Amino acid sequence: MFPDLTRDDVFRLETRRLWLRWPCAADAAAIVALAGDRAVSEMTARIPHPLDRTTVDGFIVKARWSNTEGRSLVMGIAPRGKPQSLIGIVGIEPDPGEAGPHLGYWLGTPHWGNGLVTEAVAAMVEAYFAYTPGRVLTSAARIENAASRRVLQKCGFAHTGAALAPFPARGGDLPVDRFRLDRRAWERRHERQGPDLVAVHA
Repeated sequence: MFPDLTRDDVFRLETRRLWLRWPCAADAAAIVALAGDRAVSEMTARIPHPLDRTTVDGFIVKARWSNTEGRSLVMGIAPRGKPQSLIGIVGIEPDPGEAGPHLGYWLGTPHWGNGLVTEAVAAMVEAYFAYTPGRVLTSAARIENAASRRVLQKCGFAHTGAALAPFPARGGDLPVDRFRLDRRAWERRHERQGPDLVAVHA
């Protein structure tokens, strides 16, 4: 799905306030602390609570392997002035159960409320449509997660209805709002608002 450009861990996306980079072993402690917060994990399908170091180490290895293979693009979110300080994750991965690749993300609670996850998601969306031939992206948010719905809507996603989705880390299926963004809608938004990336480094 993703081209050679993204398949090396020197690949970076730079926004006004953020670096998006491959996750690495040194990020494990930050992921345990931030994603292990119940307020974060309970809104996700795959992050268990409590979250242990072994699970996080496995996630990092799998993310890096999938990035290398071009199957996915999973990026750590870090402040632009502190690129080694991970504060969240954003990724695009294949999802056989949906009409297109699936966008997912989380941000540590100390960094909520400043528009950072919207900035990170917008950059990933731009990278997807700029560097792959993909026609559509999908995403979803738990019904009670109004903040996540706002992020998707700000980034141009259209609400396509409610459904049940598997949340294995939460013990079963849960109701979600589904969202979709196609290439033409992204192009119109891009023409109207301009690029969301400051620079790409590879």
